Amino acid sequence: MAASASLEQLRRCHFAVDLGAARTRVFVKGAGLVVDQPSVAAVNTRTGALIAVGELAEKMTGRTPDYIRVVKPVSGGTVVDIDMAQRMLRQLLGERLRRTLRRKPRLRAAACTPHDADPLAQRAAIETLVGLGAWRVELVDTLIAAAVGCGLPVEQPEATMIMVCGAAATQVAVLSLGSVVNAERIPVGGEAVDHAIVQHLRHEHELVLPSQSVRPLQLALSSNGLTPDGPARTEIHGRDVATGLARSVQVDTAAVRNAIQTPLTAVLDGIGRVLRDCPPDLVADLADRGIMMVGGSALLPGFDHMLRSATGMPVHIAERPDVCAALGLGAMLEGRIQPLGLEPVST
Repeated sequence: MAASASLEQLRRCHFAVDLGAARTRVFVKGAGLVVDQPSVAAVNTRTGALIAVGELAEKMTGRTPDYIRVVKPVSGGTVVDIDMAQRMLRQLLGERLRRTLRRKPRLRAAACTPHDADPLAQRAAIETLVGLGAWRVELVDTLIAAAVGCGLPVEQPEATMIMVCGAAATQVAVLSLGSVVNAERIPVGGEAVDHAIVQHLRHEHELVLPSQSVRPLQLALSSNGLTPDGPARTEIHGRDVATGLARSVQVDTAAVRNAIQTPLTAVLDGIGRVLRDCPPDLVADLADRGIMMVGGSALLPGFDHMLRSATGMPVHIAERPDVCAALGLGAMLEGRIQPLGLEPVST
């Protein structure tokens, strides 16, 4: 498929979906970003009924009786439960918006897929949207969509480096002329950092952190600036491992910083591999331009500082890093960008 034809197919799409492990976002042409909710659903296992989706379902995590199960139908950017993903999307869209989309003749949709998505993962994304009534589905590389969404000049004959920091994985790529020159997928994301923090508190303080408290802990550390010159301690509330009673501890932020070094070092290694396999001319471009961070985990406190120190390159965080991929899809749907070499996979 020619690049111009591919772009033309995207312009014919009526809506676009970014199904992430952490959040689901839907962009509707002419209406903008209409859905930005956690990719979570709560199901009654006795009746099979869908009880809640999005933020309400996420709040139920760890707080439900035995017959209610909280599930995540997307893992690492790949749909692992097509039926549940369809039900979740229908509920998130709402009846009014679903009726509006159904009135479109030959409804077309676009969706993000990871750069290294295999045919089964691509088929799962397509079937999910076909189940919503889409007659045709275009798949766009998440790296390209995110680069467009954060305003990188991907269509130019010069290197741009993007790092998509997701919940389950981190994708690093060098782009030029609207295509991926070299990319690496590191199976480390925000969830791995969360796990490292939880394990540190359990081993060092014998404290079990509620599942809903990991992100607030990161925010607390953010206010302390997770950098060497930040305040030394912050108070964390949890449950004592031995007694089961509520307890508070003063956590050393430097110790937490050390605890998350292992997962973050894996990301640094991935960046090194991408740069080593790139043509020297493109690497020279990156010395001044640096790395653009997008994705929800790009906001991890101190992450950009660590990358800057380790690579010696400028590191920037996109203005709205968590929604860049969805906004990039929207820009292509509405014809506001014309990246060269874009070749979505079609049904």
